[in-house]
Amino acid sequence: MHSGLLVSELRLFWEIARRSFRRQLTYRRAAVAGLLTNLFFGVLRVSVLLALLQGREVAGFDAPAAITYTGLTQALIMVMSLFGWYELMQTVHRGEVASDLLRPTDYFLLWLAQDAGRAASQLLMRAAPTLLLYSLLFQLRWPATPGAWLRVLAALLLGWLTSFGFRFLLNLSAFWSPNALGIGRLGFTVLMFASGFLLPLNLFPEWVQRVCWLTPFPSMMQAIVDLWTGAASGPAALRLLTVQLGWALGLLLLSRVVLARATRRLVVLGG
Repeated sequence: MHSGLLVSELRLFWEIARRSFRRQLTYRRAAVAGLLTNLFFGVLRVSVLLALLQGREVAGFDAPAAITYTGLTQALIMVMSLFGWYELMQTVHRGEVASDLLRPTDYFLLWLAQDAGRAASQLLMRAAPTLLLYSLLFQLRWPATPGAWLRVLAALLLGWLTSFGFRFLLNLSAFWSPNALGIGRLGFTVLMFASGFLLPLNLFPEWVQRVCWLTPFPSMMQAIVDLWTGAASGPAALRLLTVQLGWALGLLLLSRVVLARATRRLVVLGG
């Protein structure tokens, strides 16, 4: 790609992401309500886990790990859109996809930039305050070294890219199905279980863990938790980041291939 064109594309990507970020900031009251809800359910979840553990360590999972796990997973709900993301699907069903495809920018990069702004705003308005409030209530475990912080930041970025690739693919089902919402709901239900959001994966039987780690879902949550708590360090941390990178690149590439096939069969009535 010509360097001037690349700079122009990067600038456009930045501007779309920036506007998406600013748009999300306008929903401050909703963010506060969501933050308090996250905190409430986080306290409930950690109470259940602590009652189950009763001071014991189970599969390397002790009380500080339970507290950190619940705080971190509650903080990342909106960053990773764990409860559902159907915006692209809705534009297909409403026919707005036609005007989106006519925009002078790449359709895939348009959605990626918008989601980057959304995720960044949720990191600022939901994730960071949730962790800070959590640390006031409980003894939260933080990454111990600057290197650990860098690995967590890399895992967050790769986790978000993996999450976007999965959500984008799921939403593309709307090009083939007039009732793709059911497909989406099924996909997000599996995501919440296999990502390690409902319960840490190391509390499940070993065969369940192996099956889950064969999917991209742990890269969106469990991998970040393991790197944050130090459960994965050294070669294990590098292996986790490599797996995340592989899933992110694979899903993004697959998204582009499926998008190309989807737009070839698109028929918009009335214009």
